[in-house]
Amino acid sequence: MPAILIHGVPDTHRVWDGVRRHLTRTDVEAWDLPGFGTARPAGFGSTKEEYVDWLIERLERVGEPVDLVGHDWGCIFTARVAYLRPDLVRTWAGGNGPINSAYVWHPLAKIWQDQVEGDRFMEELQTEQFADDLATGFDVPTDLAKEMVSHVDGPMKDAILRLYRSAVTVGAEWEPGLSAVSAPCLVFWGALDPACQIEFGRKLGASLHASDVIEMDCNHWPLLQRPAEVAEILEAHWSRNANA
Repeated sequence: MPAILIHGVPDTHRVWDGVRRHLTRTDVEAWDLPGFGTARPAGFGSTKEEYVDWLIERLERVGEPVDLVGHDWGCIFTARVAYLRPDLVRTWAGGNGPINSAYVWHPLAKIWQDQVEGDRFMEELQTEQFADDLATGFDVPTDLAKEMVSHVDGPMKDAILRLYRSAVTVGAEWEPGLSAVSAPCLVFWGALDPACQIEFGRKLGASLHASDVIEMDCNHWPLLQRPAEVAEILEAHWSRNANA
């Protein structure tokens, strides 16, 4: 039963590199979502539903239930998969991806969701400034912030805009299904996240009947700030549910 790690925005599979270095198991894969470091299938519109459908199709090819983990949008997508296809998910863990009708989108998300302002933002995006913003606003280590934004290319910019514009009401749409998720669940959350506040980590844990909500002393990217701690949290979760 492999473990599958799913990234968020504006990331690729590389966001999990630090965590993977601290994991003892070897059957771990980190996938790139279409448009995020990998090509999009023909006709793929980068909506939230299409990403979930893509994940389901990819997981079906694994051939057995997996330990599914997501961060940011990866958290949102994988929780939806756990609801729609419980047969594909042995355990679930995720963080810093709110799924709640009361959640108010952060300022940058609102810009991306606006047709004019979002397009202008992407056209004028300066990678050095973007990296600085991630480092100062979200405590991403400077070298990792620069590495992250170096992969923000044209397809990723387009995918981000399409995704966010499809997801204005994702909380209201997808929150009701959370209570039906049957896989053992764990929430880990950077408690200092200004964009996805800790209260929504707690609410996600309650909605999923999670075994625990681990509030970490870091910002939005625990994977980059606390990789060893995230690895320890995941392996403890998998060990507790070894017979799931």
